[in-house]
Amino acid sequence: MKRICHLIGAPVDSGQRRPGCLMGPAAYRVAGLARMLGDLGHEVEDRGDVALPVLREVSCENPAVHSLAETVGWTEALSAAGRAALAEGGFPIFLGGDHSLSLGSVAGVAAHAQGAGRPLFLLWLDAHTDFHTPLTTQSGNLHGTPVAYIAGRDGFAGFPDFPAPLPPGNICLYGIRSVDPEEHAALQAGQIDIRDMRVLDEYGIVAPLRAFLEEVHAAEGMLHVSLDVDFLDPSIAPAVGTTVPGGTTFREAHLVMELLHESGLVTSLDLVELNPFLDERGRTARLMVDLVASLMGRKVFDRPTRSYG
Repeated sequence: MKRICHLIGAPVDSGQRRPGCLMGPAAYRVAGLARMLGDLGHEVEDRGDVALPVLREVSCENPAVHSLAETVGWTEALSAAGRAALAEGGFPIFLGGDHSLSLGSVAGVAAHAQGAGRPLFLLWLDAHTDFHTPLTTQSGNLHGTPVAYIAGRDGFAGFPDFPAPLPPGNICLYGIRSVDPEEHAALQAGQIDIRDMRVLDEYGIVAPLRAFLEEVHAAEGMLHVSLDVDFLDPSIAPAVGTTVPGGTTFREAHLVMELLHESGLVTSLDLVELNPFLDERGRTARLMVDLVASLMGRKVFDRPTRSYG
């Protein structure tokens, strides 16, 4: 299936304290994302980087929270950009940017899904569950809060109301291997499905993912995929500030992407937490572009040999 891919730059750095993620959109462009999509037969429209709007005053009871006004501004701007792309029949690809960008990207997708009368499902490919709220985070880093916002947890005063929060069964946290105790307790109470690395080690990469995709298909749902660099093992993807050992391998990650392509269910995509300042000669950016290629239709036997001489 050929897509009209709308590339939406999200140079978001406000969700954490280590600078560099704002360079992510440029790194994806330099790594040839648009060219790769075109070579696969997709139409590509690069909409440039979303701009931060005029900030309004917001506050939080938790003194640890930082950059709240900026994060709220990005949420509003990216929600509007995503909703516009889908309304025009596009396949939005959000180029991040730290994972707080998903507060906005998924909100925009959810608003479109609600208007279309279709359920939205979320596949969260990440080492972390990101289920804190602004009131529970101890680090104050809002890139650890998007799933809580998407699921409708309390504690997001100042943020726009999330349109039609996703029920627990519509969220799949896949590849998880780092969860704070407070997040774990909240997730158990909310009954969100966590397919962590123990599950994937025990049952394999394929079966847990196919089970979730079957649920999306049965509901005729839209599927948003949020791909964090730290879903991958840091030995192959070093350009992230939140490395956790034991992530997916090159082969496992490509298998996930090929299964998603074969499902035909994905309607929007986040690429998050790429910090080019931490990369090795663009290695991680190129790997992420390769993974998008698999998601968009390139088969493993089509992969070219690459020389690094």
